[in-house]
Amino acid sequence: MPTSLSTESKRWALLPIRLVLGTGFAVHGWAKLARGPAGFARVLEWIGVPAPGATAWLSTLLEFVGGLALGVGAFVELVSIPLIVVMLVAMFAVHLRNGFSAVNTVGLTPAGPQFGPPGYEVNLLYIAGLIAMVADGAGPWSVDGWLGRYRRGS
Repeated sequence: MPTSLSTESKRWALLPIRLVLGTGFAVHGWAKLARGPAGFARVLEWIGVPAPGATAWLSTLLEFVGGLALGVGAFVELVSIPLIVVMLVAMFAVHLRNGFSAVNTVGLTPAGPQFGPPGYEVNLLYIAGLIAMVADGAGPWSVDGWLGRYRRGS
């Protein structure tokens, strides 16, 4: 007879998702920041985003700071909404035309497989994880959880 997870065990289920998403966003934001958002602004201009320079800075900082916030579980509901918007824009403006798969093999050379641009699969995974965290909260080992316990006085 299958047993279900305890309520306490279920609270921990989103921790690895939160850590992976937070790391992913922070790393992508840091890469844009390290190379300078001007290069990213050219991409945004190519897809028709208004004010590409300002938008590049805004989304770069959002990914980096939002990723760090997710990682430590701080303001998860607040940062998740704009991060979902970033993922939706990336999905519809860039990745949708490449199909679903995140790994698109386009050929094989003596050096190994050659890959084309990724599809929207990873965007959907990020969005699903963010929605789960908005629905269920940051969970244990989080700033949000600590603040909630502090406010309740326990």
